[in-house]
Amino acid sequence: MLHHHTEVSLGFTDEKEPVGTHMCLVYTEDEERVDSLLKFLLSGLQGGERTACFSDKLTEETIREYLLKNHISYDERKAEKAITITGTSDVYFQNGVFDPDRMLNTLITYYKEAQELGFPASRLIGEMTPEIQQVPGGERLLEYESRVSILLRDHPVTTVCQYNANLFDGATILEVLKVHPKMIINGTVITNPFYIEPEAYLKGHITR
Repeated sequence: MLHHHTEVSLGFTDEKEPVGTHMCLVYTEDEERVDSLLKFLLSGLQGGERTACFSDKLTEETIREYLLKNHISYDERKAEKAITITGTSDVYFQNGVFDPDRMLNTLITYYKEAQELGFPASRLIGEMTPEIQQVPGGERLLEYESRVSILLRDHPVTTVCQYNANLFDGATILEVLKVHPKMIINGTVITNPFYIEPEAYLKGHITR
């Protein structure tokens, strides 16, 4: 039986968080997004975890240089499936549609593969782009985020969702906070006072 991590460093805070924690990072400066993303991937790799990133704004060259400074070969880790960089649109908006069920299956697959490959834990950082507001299915974003919290109970992938506060209105950001148990503020993880348990949130917001 593999030794599984129970708490992990996120790389940009001093605290350790339980594996499978669902967090949001609401940022206003792009530098904060890039910095947290690189540190999160690096600390995962340093801990032997499987890491993934959904971003349209991170080139392989940027990550290669950053990891090299920290004595890690991007190409070796990529070959070992320890790191995956995928464009946001390629993941979230396949065929121009946002489909929460497909996304949740992607997360489950990622978790199971990490286990099969022998990684002690896995983590994912994803940037949600404002296109979600125009894409068919985009109105299901908060349903998706809420269901992620349920999924992570059985498939614990440590997850950070990045939202640019300049590109989403305040009301949307408040809803985003309601569906993430933890939030990252100025490099510190705090228990989110706005969080609503997913079962209650879904009951109140989702009409079928």
